[in-house]
Amino acid sequence: MDWKSKRIRAILEAALAEDKAANDVTTALTIDPKLRASGTILAKEACVVSGLGCIPIFLETFAKLSSTPMGRFEVVSHPEIFDGVRVKKGQTLAVIRHNAAAILSCERVILNLMQRMCGIATLTNEFVKAVAGTKTKVLDTRKTIPGLRVLDKYAVSCGGGVNHRLDLQDGILIKNNHISLGGGLPTALKHALAGRKAGQIVQVEVRTQTELEQAIAGGADSILLDNMTPAAVKKAVKLIRSTLPKVPIEASGNINLKTVRSYALSGVDFVSVGALTHSAVAVDLAMRITADVY
Repeated sequence: MDWKSKRIRAILEAALAEDKAANDVTTALTIDPKLRASGTILAKEACVVSGLGCIPIFLETFAKLSSTPMGRFEVVSHPEIFDGVRVKKGQTLAVIRHNAAAILSCERVILNLMQRMCGIATLTNEFVKAVAGTKTKVLDTRKTIPGLRVLDKYAVSCGGGVNHRLDLQDGILIKNNHISLGGGLPTALKHALAGRKAGQIVQVEVRTQTELEQAIAGGADSILLDNMTPAAVKKAVKLIRSTLPKVPIEASGNINLKTVRSYALSGVDFVSVGALTHSAVAVDLAMRITADVY
């Protein structure tokens, strides 16, 4: 993750602007502008860490937005604490040493973002552990918070998941609406294969036996089995392998922690889980701020 990229900085600046962090009236009226402090970010529950890199960028961006000089800062983490590591309840994720007003004004946006990212990473890791010992990899989807996709998907990778399409330009996936509006699966697939650019993979989402047979006959590069039972997926995998042995096979649709292993044991290469990003529960983090002299 390039935390210093223009794209990421724009996201974090928008978060600070939304909270009017540079116009924190409570802090301005109650805190000595010269006071230095330490802000300790704590995990109030076990989780997989994600988002540590946002902290210094938030602080740098806040300094640009603020009219008051904030001075130098440092963000310190234990060498064993970094994105992708699982921590226990009560462990320290990072310590911020900075101007007290800056820490207070950035506290909520830092915690909001990190709580979401840690939540996604933690949930993803649960799915990854559930399929351990199989060849199946856990994929994310485009079911992300608008504007936060790059961060959501990074959090998935921190949890051990694999990023699927980043956007609509990143790969060809023929879904049910493309099929119904594009003249049927054989026609849509034919057009996609003929018009694709060099190196582009054409994946087809199938929901029925007929669509599966059409995807195989049409020479799809990858097949996504949507909303099928584990038993139906296993049967479909056998059929695909008998004709297209090297074609990647993915299962999707209402896959949860109770069922994901059954899908993995059916022989698919991937399971895609929208819940990783659209239903992850934010992890409970806290920041304890104390006056500091250094």
